Amino acid sequence: METDPRRAAADRMAEAAAAWLGSLDDEQRRTAQGHPPGDDPSEAGDAERRRWFYTPTDHGGLTMHQQRPAQQRGAMRLVASGLSTAGYVTVATTMGLENVLDHVEGFTVRFDRERGRDPGLYYLRVFGDPGGARPWGWRFGGHHVSLNNLVVGGELVATTPCFLGADPAVSPLLGGALNRPLGRVEDLARELVGSLPEELRARAVLLPKPPSDLVTANRTTVGPGDRVVPLAGIWRGPRFSDDGEQAALQALSDRIDDAAGFEESDHAAVELTEEPRGVAGADLDHGQRGLLRDLLGCYLGRVPEGVAPAYDDAALDAVHLAWAGPLEPGSPHYYRLQGPRLLVEWDNTQREANHAHSVWRDPESDFGLDVLAAHRAAHH
Repeated sequence: METDPRRAAADRMAEAAAAWLGSLDDEQRRTAQGHPPGDDPSEAGDAERRRWFYTPTDHGGLTMHQQRPAQQRGAMRLVASGLSTAGYVTVATTMGLENVLDHVEGFTVRFDRERGRDPGLYYLRVFGDPGGARPWGWRFGGHHVSLNNLVVGGELVATTPCFLGADPAVSPLLGGALNRPLGRVEDLARELVGSLPEELRARAVLLPKPPSDLVTANRTTVGPGDRVVPLAGIWRGPRFSDDGEQAALQALSDRIDDAAGFEESDHAAVELTEEPRGVAGADLDHGQRGLLRDLLGCYLGRVPEGVAPAYDDAALDAVHLAWAGPLEPGSPHYYRLQGPRLLVEWDNTQREANHAHSVWRDPESDFGLDVLAAHRAAHH
């Protein structure tokens, strides 16, 4: 009898999580293990699990720096248990890009810590007891990575929000090759919008200029009316202890917003709406639907095979593509895919369009909140 992929993934996660926790001393474990996932979304004890970031801030948990090499390997084994091979390679590459970004910035950026761009500042935390009867989960995150997983009843029930970024989005390799960890995630969308006839393209392109960042930012839940959050607001603490570092962050945030040049009408044009904006999959021809399916696969393919939802033809019909900004390669741009239980966002606008963000979300069940509510109803 074939094992359900979600149960198989949950088993791998439980084994890896238990082994990692078992390798830690008491002090490490106090940081590495958090409150069990709450049945009630308003429960204060579960609030930390539902916090996530993609900036170089404290993501919560035990950092790589706080672990011995063998423990680090155990941590990465747990990370790998929730990803496809391609997803794991992309995460590992993103972590390594911190050294490249440090070089790009002249080894000067701090963000109120000893090293601002630091491949050792990726944080892992397990919530609850892996493999036990109660729900449990884990979170891994750092600059441009956020993975959030929930297991209920021995089944992996939630893998979102799932964020991957790249800065630089493009960097040189020897022999004239280019390192583009998210290259296909960008190129497929541009190719799809560029292939649309004039009438459909006019519907797909919401605005000739892009927002400065993801419209939904790092909100725990998303909904109609969501708009861009300034960079300075996407950090764990209210402000840095060092006034100079806080001023530098605020100045950077202000420069990014000024460069976007967004007015009220622009925010309204790209804000999240209940009815998806853009062009529906049902309006696309056969070749364009293939591009849409491949693009969606760049997000759903981050997790092990069989874990992500399947999109048959009927489901693909309801997926809408929207774009903002020019279509020329190298220009700042933004896009999103929106449909039932699906929200995907991409932006590549900062650092002269060489700084990319991408996120896959399930607006109805990020962090497994709907599953936890059903579990509560059945067991309490």
